[in-house]
Amino acid sequence: MIRARRNGWGLAEFLIAIALGLVVSLLASGLLIASGGGSRNHSESQWLGDGGRYALRVMAQAIRQGAYLNWDSDVAPPELATASVYGLDAASISRGSDGISAPLPAVANGSDVLVLRFYGSGDGANGDGSTVNCGGFGVAGGVQGWSIFYVAVDAGGVTELRCKYRSAGGWGADAIVRGVDSFQVLYGVDSDVPMDGVPNTYLNATAVKAIDGWKRVCSIKLALLLHGEHNTRADTVNGRYDLFGPAYSESHGEDVGVRVVEGQLPASQRLRARRVFGMTVALRNRDG
Repeated sequence: MIRARRNGWGLAEFLIAIALGLVVSLLASGLLIASGGGSRNHSESQWLGDGGRYALRVMAQAIRQGAYLNWDSDVAPPELATASVYGLDAASISRGSDGISAPLPAVANGSDVLVLRFYGSGDGANGDGSTVNCGGFGVAGGVQGWSIFYVAVDAGGVTELRCKYRSAGGWGADAIVRGVDSFQVLYGVDSDVPMDGVPNTYLNATAVKAIDGWKRVCSIKLALLLHGEHNTRADTVNGRYDLFGPAYSESHGEDVGVRVVEGQLPASQRLRARRVFGMTVALRNRDG
């Protein structure tokens, strides 16, 4: 009599199958988590690119408009009583104060303040719209317009680059981009006599003030370090960011914020996506 062979798994085979299934599930979960983290990091990097380019574009437009005087007006335009370009190193300001009359301690690694002045064009409260401040409001002829860029902290504790302006309703400020690690400015000074409109050296605001050189500024160098909202990086390396290059950072240790080291940042922010943005903009109009 021949017994039929039974088909099926034994206990040992069953336990091995479960173990293999768990291993496969763990590997798949790891790949899924890694893929999700990479996707989030890519998304935040895209956001940084969009925000940084937009911020530079807004500031470049304001710089090119600095010192504008409407010579086509029937009335001779008023001269700017002070230099069209001014700045503060490692400082901040408040939203509603008069211009930069009440500077505050710096936030975000000694970020700077950039001030641009110009005169408007046209009649009415907002002029003819050909000259606008950084908030997008038109400035009327004979009225001095302001575009001031600085870093402040919002209600949620996030640092943001803001533009401050004076409209018909008074002083106000709007956020341009969030997640600012550092905002730094250098000024191209034309030291030739007579001036030829070409910068001979780039100085920070403190150095320009020391030589009374604001009316000799002919270009402005901007640098902005932004970070994402979440820790999305897979690596654990503490990066170093030199906003104007390593050579400037090494030779100007007193210029706070031109070098940012992740190891010195709060632990909760060290693994975020980061990116440096920079631009040099020439002034179209010249003071006096």
